[in-house]
Amino acid sequence: MVAEQYDATPYVPERGGLQALREGAAGCEGCPLYRAATQTVFGDGRASARVVLVGEQPGDQEDRQGRPFVGPAGGVLTRALDEAGIDPAGAYVTNAVKHFKFEQAARGKRRIHKAPSLREVGACRPWLAAELRVIDPEVVVALGATAGKSLLGSSFRVGEQRGVAVPMPSLDGDGGGHGMLVPTIHPSAVLRADDAERAAAYAGLVSDLKVAARLLK
Repeated sequence: MVAEQYDATPYVPERGGLQALREGAAGCEGCPLYRAATQTVFGDGRASARVVLVGEQPGDQEDRQGRPFVGPAGGVLTRALDEAGIDPAGAYVTNAVKHFKFEQAARGKRRIHKAPSLREVGACRPWLAAELRVIDPEVVVALGATAGKSLLGSSFRVGEQRGVAVPMPSLDGDGGGHGMLVPTIHPSAVLRADDAERAAAYAGLVSDLKVAARLLK
């Protein structure tokens, strides 16, 4: 039995800017996640953004509203960016995976977040590569393990590599990346931390974002 192919490449337009990519992504069926999701959640921000923030995947609110980082984690990220000296309004925000992956709660209508697989992350990488090619940012921030694996490969470990700026690798085989990459935790990790650890988790996120801020000076 031949495994189902996961690859968004056929849906990515060869020409055009962010609007062309957004329109193409709306009809993407590159992996099975589109079947249950409400809609594709593409990146948000200007093509002239100097910094791109890459998260994992849309959450419940993002899936419903069609925009990234509009839920509780987005609130944490906005506050942390501001404290780190990065204008949230000037950043481009997106996700490694553009559809919400979830499982239905046994009782009620709540949809429980489920981490995307490496196959699903790989299938969606052409969209992220296309976004970065159009924007060509000076700095990319990988928020969490899934974003880090999408950008740096499956061996990435956020606990070991966070807060250290490295050259941005190529995602589409063009011979080399552009700008710098700074990994950190996903802002949802702050929300998941218990009361005793939340302040430290948030301070760590801000500290890592300050590394990115210094690169933008």
